[in-house]
Amino acid sequence: MERITQLYKQLTGYAPKNITPLAGAGSNRRYYRVGGEESQPPIIAVIGTHPEENEAFISWDGFFGKCGLPVPALLAVSADRMVYLQEDCGDISLYNYMAAGRNADGTYNADVVAVLRQTIQCLPQFQFSTVGNNKADEAFSHCYPQQEMDRTNVMFDLNYFKYCFLKLRGIEFNEFKLQQDFERLTDDLLIEQDNTFLYRDFQSRNVMLKEGKPYFIDFQGGRRGPIFYDVASFLWQSSAKFSDTLRDQLIDEYLKALQPFRPLSKADFLPQLHLFVLFRILQVLGAYGYRGLWEKKEYFINSIPLAIANLSKEVALGTCDSYPYLKDIALSLIAQNEKDEQSRAVAAAKRAKVEAYLQNDQTYILHDSFPVIGGVRESQGGRLIVRIFSFSFKRGIPADESGNGGGYVFDCRSTHNPGRYAEYKPLTGLDQPVIDFLEADGEILTFLDSIYKLVDFHVARFIERGFTNLQISFGCTGGRHRSVYSAQHVAEHIHEKFGVEVHICHREQGITQLLTPNS
Repeated sequence: MERITQLYKQLTGYAPKNITPLAGAGSNRRYYRVGGEESQPPIIAVIGTHPEENEAFISWDGFFGKCGLPVPALLAVSADRMVYLQEDCGDISLYNYMAAGRNADGTYNADVVAVLRQTIQCLPQFQFSTVGNNKADEAFSHCYPQQEMDRTNVMFDLNYFKYCFLKLRGIEFNEFKLQQDFERLTDDLLIEQDNTFLYRDFQSRNVMLKEGKPYFIDFQGGRRGPIFYDVASFLWQSSAKFSDTLRDQLIDEYLKALQPFRPLSKADFLPQLHLFVLFRILQVLGAYGYRGLWEKKEYFINSIPLAIANLSKEVALGTCDSYPYLKDIALSLIAQNEKDEQSRAVAAAKRAKVEAYLQNDQTYILHDSFPVIGGVRESQGGRLIVRIFSFSFKRGIPADESGNGGGYVFDCRSTHNPGRYAEYKPLTGLDQPVIDFLEADGEILTFLDSIYKLVDFHVARFIERGFTNLQISFGCTGGRHRSVYSAQHVAEHIHEKFGVEVHICHREQGITQLLTPNS
């Protein structure tokens, strides 16, 4: 925070009034909205993790700005190039603007389609801004991690798919045969080389809508490369759920905008485009494997079936026919996904039964034949007490002093850790800055959403069966941020929903609290 404050003071002459963390995305860069005097509009502060990556953004932002392209103006850069301030393009990304249509399975209204057309019409201007421009070489020299999409680059991405997705999905494959097909695919992808700019991450999350017009961000991964990649990246973004008809319309818009730079017929454009669609699908599956199957981030896990659906369409179109072993692998993934879909349908039906049960006000009659759970027989006269702990795994899991055993221990370490950042280290999960940080990317909310459903069922059954004790514990690395936040929120949730007595103990902080039962 101090570095942002100093840079802001250098720019404006006074200290900022507030610095608010913004939700991050797939990178480790941290974003903040910085507010000052009422006459001063808010700006965005970015703290990077790698000076060369920051330098790439700074260089391209200046280049595109001079070309008159819609990018945020760069306002100030720290001496070490690790912090920079840029124009605030607002809170509405194209991805957010598309939310209603995505939730309606890709049914987009005319306003959204109009913005999509505007967006893809801008793409050729970025791609060809470097062609014939002698200042482009300077910008290309700052590309990170490399200046062009070459054979090594393609193989990195294909191996990412191989090791971070196929291996983690348990797909058996002949590495030699798969490598032969990867070599052929790479030859076909790189058949054409030009001085065009490859945005690399041209997708709806990186388009901000300011006064109804698209502004483009996060191009620090750009490099020289073929024009087809960015079209594939944008139109085959898995979560967008674009219909084939809408994709076709947007391809037409792109080709019209492309005409002044490179006239191409649709018949000549589509075969090469679909090769890049196939490549892009394999690439994102690698990312989903690492972020989802390895790091257990739910958003990426949930995106896998959408990417497999796109892969299935490319197989049906014949895009994989020149790569027979890769096609066999794709068919295995499609078959595996179909089985997973069946399992998900069964699980959804079970969840529906549980939810119906929880909403049922019927009083159940207790029988002597009820089983003994946790060594304690249920009693009709007892009142349930729920004990909830936060703790550090370094000091061990809290003991169950009731003698009942059972209950839950949840591991919060899969979620983003505020303790990694100096400004949050002295705080706890009860402090608002930490709460804002944890809720910004939604990970902790998704994590707790599943826990609420699980403990709701458990508490309801314990009340009905006359059980008197339930212990729930949340652990993280230091027992200070994520576990404290989770324990507090689950405790308040249970007390509000069921009115039972809840004891809270944030063990490592020495904080205890009693939520008394409702009369």
